[in-house]
Amino acid sequence: MNTSVSRRASLMLAVLCCAWQSAQAAFVADGKGSLELRNFYFDRDFHGAAASQSRRGEWAQGSLLKWQSGYTEGVVGFGLDAAGMLGVKLDSSPDRSGSGLLPRGSDRRAVDGYGKAVATVKAKLSQSQLQLGGLSPQLPLLVSNYSRLFPQWFKGTQLVSKDLDRFTFTLLQVDATKLRDSTDFESLTAMAQQGAYSATVTSDRLYYAGVDYQPAKSLTLSVHTSQLEDLFQRDFAGFKYRAGLGPGEAFTEWRWFNAHDQGRALLGEVDNRTLSTNIGYGLHGHTFSGGYQKASGNTAYAYVGGTDTYLFSEQQVSTFALANERAWMLRYDYNFAALGIPGLTFNVRYVKGDQVDPQRIASSKGRALAARGGEGEEWERTTDISYVVQSGVFRNLALRWRNATMRSNFADAADENRVIVGYTVEF
Repeated sequence: MNTSVSRRASLMLAVLCCAWQSAQAAFVADGKGSLELRNFYFDRDFHGAAASQSRRGEWAQGSLLKWQSGYTEGVVGFGLDAAGMLGVKLDSSPDRSGSGLLPRGSDRRAVDGYGKAVATVKAKLSQSQLQLGGLSPQLPLLVSNYSRLFPQWFKGTQLVSKDLDRFTFTLLQVDATKLRDSTDFESLTAMAQQGAYSATVTSDRLYYAGVDYQPAKSLTLSVHTSQLEDLFQRDFAGFKYRAGLGPGEAFTEWRWFNAHDQGRALLGEVDNRTLSTNIGYGLHGHTFSGGYQKASGNTAYAYVGGTDTYLFSEQQVSTFALANERAWMLRYDYNFAALGIPGLTFNVRYVKGDQVDPQRIASSKGRALAARGGEGEEWERTTDISYVVQSGVFRNLALRWRNATMRSNFADAADENRVIVGYTVEF
């Protein structure tokens, strides 16, 4: 009897060991990793007597090591993603710091180097995935910023389900953020928007829900909502469509946002509605596009501190999203693959904004403009040229130059250059 029990226990143990080894094999074998090296030079030259800092200019080297595991076998698969980041100062000084590349102390001196890491536990059931830990979402109402060395991270939980055909459901909850040039998780805030909102008032949590419906391959309809607890609630509706037209392809996208104060309204009044549109046509490597954007309500466009806006107007220096602002956008893109040079791309953008209500602009220029009953105006031109080596020893080496010129009657004018050299190794 004891021998029989022993044999059954041994057999069960062997089966469990085999199952565990199989699960481990899928966890590792289906995993993938990458090492991204990014050398970044940033220079923004401010103009005008009102400038509190005449220049921000720094140079840094970043390394981003990422690993994404596969899933263990079974009805519910489990996995782990991790990212480690190391930034090194190459050039900076107290009078030029604050570019967003490097953390700096109270003496305005940038650190010589800094490191950070995030991990994300994940589980998958059919076409639904749950993530817990470090998140870097790209959602209409929460767009993680990756315009410097490293992405902006959030700490929380995200569920994305595609089990229902043509639908994508998203649920998200986050309670802290690690900014692009920060090593620690910090409380959630609102973007200041030229002094329209306080950037020091904090929130304990952000709740998010969204659904995207794709009735046809060329059409996507979206409805999302989010709540930055005790600060504001935001809603989003989106329409995206593209179709063949003649020898090329036409496309259009409309994005509508609504924001109002929520809970204890710690920011004070939040009252904004913004419509952002884009329409264009692509043909033989050329893409021509443009759009119209209009904000209404008593306050500026509201969004989470450190993130991108998800507006078509957003440029390198200005977002064109202040109270009552109207903006017109023009853009031209060219892909040199049409000329037999794959990997080389170019674009130029121009945005003109006016009708800005200066009452909530904190700059001295803004206050002077409000005192004489004027309205704000601004414009920005941005060019971007990049090349990615397609083959050979230097395959995946990326070179990019971004240039911007911004002028305004309520904020300091700026000329900006960014030179980025990147190299990614996948394994």
